[in-house]
Amino acid sequence: MSETAFASIPNSHPPNDDKVLAHVVEYQSARLDKSPIYKFLLSDAEIYYAAPGLIVARLTVTANHINAGGGLHGSVTATIVDWAGGLCIAAYDCRQKTGVSVEINVSYVSIVKVGDIIDIEGKAEKVGSNIAFTTVEIHQIVNDTRKKLVATGRHTKFVRP
Repeated sequence: MSETAFASIPNSHPPNDDKVLAHVVEYQSARLDKSPIYKFLLSDAEIYYAAPGLIVARLTVTANHINAGGGLHGSVTATIVDWAGGLCIAAYDCRQKTGVSVEINVSYVSIVKVGDIIDIEGKAEKVGSNIAFTTVEIHQIVNDTRKKLVATGRHTKFVRP
């Protein structure tokens, strides 16, 4: 990754963890072949930061992501929250199984259009023996800097082995 790829990571985040990043990238690659919707919508997402319980990915918005009004589709946003929620659980302790969704909540704040770049940040707030709670933020990126919040989401998953 280039140094500029990390320009949008808040200073409060821990350093990038190469072991966790490698695990999450490998986990994502395996998931794409098992999930046609993830493969269709998120094949081009680049996971460039990971630490235990935390991931950040970058995606350029394409025509496949857009609603009839020209903005990021709500169902795509919910899929991103689902996807990132699972990835940050995988990053939590390098696990291979991230559970099943119990609840997803998305708040839509602003729009992005075709060609815009977004950062997707997932954080595992708590991973217990049965339930995990995650939060996801989607930000528009301009000149490698987070410019505006696009959406926030909360994702609860049942994670019992």
